Amino acid sequence: MNLHYLAHLANYSDGVLYVMMGLLLIALTVIVDRFWYLRRTILRGHVICGALSSRAELDRATLRQLTERAGDLPEGALLQSALRHHGLVRGEALANRLEETILLTGPSLDRRLWLLDTIVTLAPLLGLFGTIVGMFHAFSVLARPGHAPTRVTGGVADALVATASGLFIAMLGLVAYNAFSNQVRQIVNQLDSLKTVLLNRMDGEPVVVEEPAGAVGDPATLGPMAATER
Repeated sequence: MNLHYLAHLANYSDGVLYVMMGLLLIALTVIVDRFWYLRRTILRGHVICGALSSRAELDRATLRQLTERAGDLPEGALLQSALRHHGLVRGEALANRLEETILLTGPSLDRRLWLLDTIVTLAPLLGLFGTIVGMFHAFSVLARPGHAPTRVTGGVADALVATASGLFIAMLGLVAYNAFSNQVRQIVNQLDSLKTVLLNRMDGEPVVVEEPAGAVGDPATLGPMAATER
């Protein structure tokens, strides 16, 4: 298979294969871009969540340090929101503000995934359309005097390349789309976990352990027997 034959196949579908090559290029661009961004976000998000959960409490200096460490990650926006409201709001009000940040950050995670979703649906349809156009060219040979049957069968084979190409592009896009959707869910789960950790570190009251009356070792409650032993 050489470039001349590929050009013949594309022309046989009246240019439909050229459009499908463009779709394949767009799909590959989105796949590389989203793979790099989402994978990096998940790995660095694990580090941020681990660093935060290992601390017993959070002050403004610690929050500022973690925010700078998160950088442009979605966790960075959540930590920035927690830093802005540190010491100002507590309880449900703080939880609502952190949830608002998660909702505003969410749309940026699945950016450009709609292109893959569209290509998954469009590519097989374009492939079928290209095959139909190729069939017109193949069977038009029968209308010519002295036609050869081998030219018809060869034309049908060339026309089916469009359908095969459309199915290949759709399968590639579908696998990538499902994988990226799963990664987006992982990142949202990380943000929810980080919100819970922040609330526990920023809104929790210190626990004061009090010994009950009559505890062992309290001289005032040892009774007469203890006084006698003394």
